[in-house]
Amino acid sequence: MSREFEMSDLGKLTYYLGIEVIQGADGIRIKQEGYARGILVDTKMDLCNSAHIPMEPGMEISKAEKQSEIDATRYRRTIGCLRYLLHTRPDLAFVVGVLSRYMQSPRV
Repeated sequence: MSREFEMSDLGKLTYYLGIEVIQGADGIRIKQEGYARGILVDTKMDLCNSAHIPMEPGMEISKAEKQSEIDATRYRRTIGCLRYLLHTRPDLAFVVGVLSRYMQSPRV
């Protein structure tokens, strides 16, 4: 390709669009640890306790139409960030899918 196009070698890929790439003899791994921390800081949840299960099993969630509305733009932005995080965290897919159901009119 270098005969046809002007290019330069930047070395191994280490970071791309919020995804950290670790290349070694055992293969290639990807993670989004920095991106995930950014989401926690942005949502002011960086000091919260971690949990192995992101949602209580059998938890009933409703539209809570009697509750006050929250900033829909901020909620949608957070859900969008979480959806991007699913590239490396498929274990969160169900929970993010449930939260995505309430983007029309998010409530407390």
